[in-house]
Amino acid sequence: MKAVILAGGLGTRMREETEFKPKPMVEIGGKPILWHIMKILSAQGIRDFVICLGYRGQDIKRYFLDLPALNNDFSIQIGKEPNIYRKNSGLLEDWHVTLVNTGALTPTAGRLLKVKHYLEGEPFLLTYGDGIANVDLTALQKKHEELKTAVTITTTRPRSRFGVVDADSTGLVHRFLEKPEGNEIVNIGYMIATAEIFDYLEEDSALEQKPLRSLASARRLGSYFHSGFWHPMDTIREAEQLNEIWDSGDVPWKIWSE
Repeated sequence: MKAVILAGGLGTRMREETEFKPKPMVEIGGKPILWHIMKILSAQGIRDFVICLGYRGQDIKRYFLDLPALNNDFSIQIGKEPNIYRKNSGLLEDWHVTLVNTGALTPTAGRLLKVKHYLEGEPFLLTYGDGIANVDLTALQKKHEELKTAVTITTTRPRSRFGVVDADSTGLVHRFLEKPEGNEIVNIGYMIATAEIFDYLEEDSALEQKPLRSLASARRLGSYFHSGFWHPMDTIREAEQLNEIWDSGDVPWKIWSE
């Protein structure tokens, strides 16, 4: 199964970082968040990636072009292709990566349409380049096969970004809850989609708007509930939190071995 990663957004809420790099290249523990997402997927058997580029897509292309040289000893004859020695090949990922320029301002449904010809009509995993979750892909696949839907999304209950105060009518506080789990259920990406999804896509639409709503109305949208770790990276503070988790050494999404 291939994985499509939507990595072309502007990242306007992280302007301190994204003025100079695309959001999927913001680093967690010295590696781009995009790398962490790909490691989660490859640890579970997905090693063929189609990455939808947009804003500063050349930075992502440059990262993958440089990756072999940065992870191996090599010598080079100027004017010729470098001869890369595989002495450090244990550090090099066994990935097939297709990088596709899908437009700087293209909405997510339009980006997916632009990579349709790379997917060969087969089911594929679809996710975003800015959220980390230790999703069990085997369980997700099983749920998708049970439901027989066109698309199966992964959902969870996010924690509140704020502490919650429980006070009575007099103003007396009974409880203070530090970022409790909420009641709402949200889509966190990590979707399995069949070719049927392309019947619902429009170039000028965000995937999360008309396409998924239409799939739901047609009863062709399923969901798999993820009770494990999920952390979006929409703000600088969330990036800092992910780095703090990484630095702690207790990293819930690190499901791969060194």
